[in-house]
Amino acid sequence: MLLFNRLKALNNNPRYLHIINRLEQYAYLIRLDKPIGTLLLLWPTLWALWIAARGLPDTQVLFVFVAGVFLMRSAGCAINDFADRKFDPHVERTKTRPLASGKITTKEALTVFSVLSLSAFALVLLMNELTIYMSFVGIALAASYPFMKRYHYMPQVHLGAAFGWAAPMAFTAQANEITPVTWLLFMATILWATAYDTMYAMADIKDDLKIGLKSTAILFGEADKLIIGILQVLLLLDLVFIGQQSGLGLYYYLSLFIASGFMIYQQYLIKDRHPQLCFRAFLNNNWFGLSIFSGMVIDYWIQ
Repeated sequence: MLLFNRLKALNNNPRYLHIINRLEQYAYLIRLDKPIGTLLLLWPTLWALWIAARGLPDTQVLFVFVAGVFLMRSAGCAINDFADRKFDPHVERTKTRPLASGKITTKEALTVFSVLSLSAFALVLLMNELTIYMSFVGIALAASYPFMKRYHYMPQVHLGAAFGWAAPMAFTAQANEITPVTWLLFMATILWATAYDTMYAMADIKDDLKIGLKSTAILFGEADKLIIGILQVLLLLDLVFIGQQSGLGLYYYLSLFIASGFMIYQQYLIKDRHPQLCFRAFLNNNWFGLSIFSGMVIDYWIQ
């Protein structure tokens, strides 16, 4: 990364360069150069916060959750690479990751995971008691997700639950309550994550089959595009119910219309199951999440 190259140019002391090199590898470990995972976790978290706060979240709560999103996604990347350390060297897209390529040790990866997880938990301690208790479920979901692809064909659903748990935590932190809308948001995140992570898995399906990993892309088989489409329709219906239950208006529903356009584009990208285009469809989900959040912000602001 450019920052680390500049730091290396400042001093050629071997000890200094060693420290910078370690930090650079840790940055690659937590995908600092690939923020898409952070964004895909951030959007449903912000959806929940904005609805729980009726468009005006508490500043401290907002800071804790945004920082927590970054820390927990980064921790998730570290534990994911630890879990996949014997598989990643055999996958073209992942073989250059720091742990897979031997640039860092398993001990270092676990240390990074522990430090980031404890930092996130320290932030949660600033919240109310109910939110603190609920954070243990969130940590358990995040830490267990990377191992699920060995045991069943729906790790994408597990990922959705891990990402979606931000919704009940946001409601308890902001409003100290859980409402029916909370669980609609939780379900929306599961539907969305299952759809976009299946697109992601479609890009790796040949390698996954070769090394024996499981995914919804393998489970769905030739019906993958159809099932992703069904999930997307269910997601839109869920978001409509969320809007109705939350009293959202025109600008929110306009955002749903725009978001549906991104879904159509994603279906176009995956139509031939080309790995690179499937990955592009996965990345495009960032714009879907942003459009929904933008509609919420404008709608509450106009109100």
